[in-house]
Amino acid sequence: MTDETAREAGRRPGDGDGRDGGGGRRGWRAATEAALYGPGGFYRRPEGPAGHFRTSVHASPLFAQAVARLLCRVDEALGRPAALDFVDMGAGRGELITGVLSALPAGVAARARAYAVELADRPAGLDERITWLDTPPAIVTGLLFANEWLDNVPVDVAEVDPAGVPRLVLVADDGTERLGEPVTGEAADWLARWWPLPAEEGLRAEIGLPRDLAWASAVDRVVRGLAVAVDYAHTVDTRPPFGTLTGFREGRETAPVPDGSCDITAHVALDACAAVVAAHTPSEAPHNAARTPHDTTHATPGTPRQPAHTPADSRHKPTDTAQAPSHTARALPRARLLTQRAALHALDVTGARPPLALASADPTAYVRALASAGEAAELTAPGGLGDFSWLVQPVGIPDPLA
Repeated sequence: MTDETAREAGRRPGDGDGRDGGGGRRGWRAATEAALYGPGGFYRRPEGPAGHFRTSVHASPLFAQAVARLLCRVDEALGRPAALDFVDMGAGRGELITGVLSALPAGVAARARAYAVELADRPAGLDERITWLDTPPAIVTGLLFANEWLDNVPVDVAEVDPAGVPRLVLVADDGTERLGEPVTGEAADWLARWWPLPAEEGLRAEIGLPRDLAWASAVDRVVRGLAVAVDYAHTVDTRPPFGTLTGFREGRETAPVPDGSCDITAHVALDACAAVVAAHTPSEAPHNAARTPHDTTHATPGTPRQPAHTPADSRHKPTDTAQAPSHTARALPRARLLTQRAALHALDVTGARPPLALASADPTAYVRALASAGEAAELTAPGGLGDFSWLVQPVGIPDPLA
């Protein structure tokens, strides 16, 4: 675990990994951090997420094209600056950022500075225009896009004991659990505000505070532009009673076991993430964002999952943007939560079938348009990828999706 990750969890570097004193168990957050991102961790494997899961990015190039259109709208709102940043948080093997660059109009692409933020090594053959980093640039003017990043920021789990007290769940490397100490301090405050647990034995919650702080730190780096987080999510009035922590391996859901053999994920309380950004000033959130997990989506190879660094050239060195963020308090517009279906519709991805007249006028074009409509329908389907939530936070510009 890095010092940056510890800071975002609300701990001090050096506080330890939360292990149980005698049983070798530790909290789910520390166990997941080691299992996914430690040496030999699940997301450090060379095949990357695409080797295990089919995501929106992999489902269709329409997704990257839609993000490119969003970047163009941000560019227009910014007045077409000389340098336009695009930051892909949890970039996996660079699939999304590569697709976005390919879809940009030439005039925008010429001004774009592309940053892929990812723990794994830079993939061979990646577009030389892409800067590969393990933390986001300090200053962003443009679009910061976190596609299924937050769901793999590790979190602790609380469970209500027989006396009605929420306690930290401790887990061994084989996945066996027991209850630890009562949840206290900032974690208890977070539960009370965002996931209140009735005094009923066995109810569980994921403590989303590390995700709130990670998102606040990421948004803090956007001086002008837009920050977007995309994930399966829930809100305070729809929290599941037993949480959403689960595992995925080779495209199949499995029990979460923190031994590096599977992905470990949980849905995101995006309403809490939005609120912490609105409440904080830049000096209150950590400026060193966590070393960033992968583009972590969890769909099966054939079906979307259902709800439960070296820069290439000197133009893209981190020093281009490596000034410290301002510590001056700023008023941000209210963030907005919408479904992926609504967001993609606003970006002209609708799934509408082509007119039948095209079939006789240009059969080849009709077949292409029909295939594209099918891909759009998958990206926006209720009960599937269309149910992802988009958290949209404008910074100094109007909401480009409004």
